[in-house]
Amino acid sequence: MTDPPRRVRVTADTTVRRVGPSTRGIALPGAPVDEADAVYARALRRSQLRLALGTVAGFVVVGAALAAAIALIPELNDIVLLGVPLSWLLHAFAFYPVILGFALLYARAAGRNERLYRALRERE
Repeated sequence: MTDPPRRVRVTADTTVRRVGPSTRGIALPGAPVDEADAVYARALRRSQLRLALGTVAGFVVVGAALAAAIALIPELNDIVLLGVPLSWLLHAFAFYPVILGFALLYARAAGRNERLYRALRERE
């Protein structure tokens, strides 16, 4: 008979080594994690989560308003472009600019959050 396989315990290393400005904040074996960096990282995650939830909520509200407007304005079915009622075209294509707008707003705000927290961490 053979012995059962030996179990190996794997754990995460909670240290950060700062070699230079290009590796700042990358988890590498070395010095212990700075408490302030951990606080800033948690605050940044919370801020990004709030931004993401707010962006999704705003998109849902605007999307629902657009869908309600299309459904509640029956005159849109009377307008025909290229043989297709305008309400169908709005359903098919009006949401894409809304998606793009929210994506751009989110990307700009997320970048601003990261620049703010990076500046706070480096000021320390």
